[in-house]
Amino acid sequence: MSKPHISLFHATPIRCKLACAALYLLTLPVIAATPIDEQDVAARADVQQFIGEMVEKHDFDADKLTTLFKQVELREKIVNAITRPAESKSWHQYRPIFVTKTRINEGVTFWNENRETLERAEKEYGVPPEIIVAIIGVETRYGRHKGSYRVMDSLSTLAFQYPKRSKFFRSELEHYLLLTREENIEPLSLKGSYAGAMGKPQFISSSYRHYAIDFDGDGKRDLWNNTVDAIGSVANYFKRHKWQPGNPIVVPAVVGSNHIQVLVEKGYKPHSTIAELRKRGATAKSKLDLNAMGALLELKTLAGREHWIALDNFYVITRYNHSPLYAMAVYQLGQAIMSKRAAESAKTDSGKNING
Repeated sequence: MSKPHISLFHATPIRCKLACAALYLLTLPVIAATPIDEQDVAARADVQQFIGEMVEKHDFDADKLTTLFKQVELREKIVNAITRPAESKSWHQYRPIFVTKTRINEGVTFWNENRETLERAEKEYGVPPEIIVAIIGVETRYGRHKGSYRVMDSLSTLAFQYPKRSKFFRSELEHYLLLTREENIEPLSLKGSYAGAMGKPQFISSSYRHYAIDFDGDGKRDLWNNTVDAIGSVANYFKRHKWQPGNPIVVPAVVGSNHIQVLVEKGYKPHSTIAELRKRGATAKSKLDLNAMGALLELKTLAGREHWIALDNFYVITRYNHSPLYAMAVYQLGQAIMSKRAAESAKTDSGKNING
């Protein structure tokens, strides 16, 4: 992970903002007419403006950044991918993508191989192993599929060619360049998802900088090749987002009111006490603290609709990916892995008793 790279540090004189604006107006027709896969990225005025900001804010070298962007490739494929996320599917379409026998069995193996690290992470951060395992399982099939796009290409494409979220991805590109400088990594060397997520747990650049940790004490935060760091970083992420150790995540609910749609439309962030939800027609099938905060989820299945009460820890999972479908897939995969592992352990213990 720690390849040497050409330093982007030490600034040259800052480019004039008025000149950037003029260049932008001059290049608009050319940019519009050129397919994005064929553009000279460094020549774009919005890229030059971004370079100027990196020089001014973070003391990067403008010429070296320009050289870097000359090697960047904007990809139409990336724009197409982000406009068709899996989270746009219905629950009955989404769940089978992630909660599968193969992913469950692989999760058991991953848990067994990393049991001590997972136990240490739970002890230090309060996050249970099944959640950490499920996150890595959903994100990268336990580290096997970390992405094939150059992160620099992904973030640049979305920062400069996807207006709907350009502000967010410009910020992530800024974080990425800072990250590669801090970690002494060649910016063009790293690969990730079409959205620029990286490593076994698929951290975006800002999350990597803020939440990735060196969990094995080797002096590096390596989420690509180091499973120990990946496990510790996921646990740290959840703790920093206020995971509540030992508290429930989500429970099935019975709805007995024709007016529950008002509750569903309030979203998945807990907004009412369990007692209030019950009064309004949504009752948890499991015993919950009546003063705990919850929200009502409605998921579309082939058989109709099912309802769940989501609690604070469910909302924490959505801080990793802002989708209730994602959070539910993580929860259900984790539960399935835990059950499968417990059954295998019980079978092994039973065999020992018989032989003994």
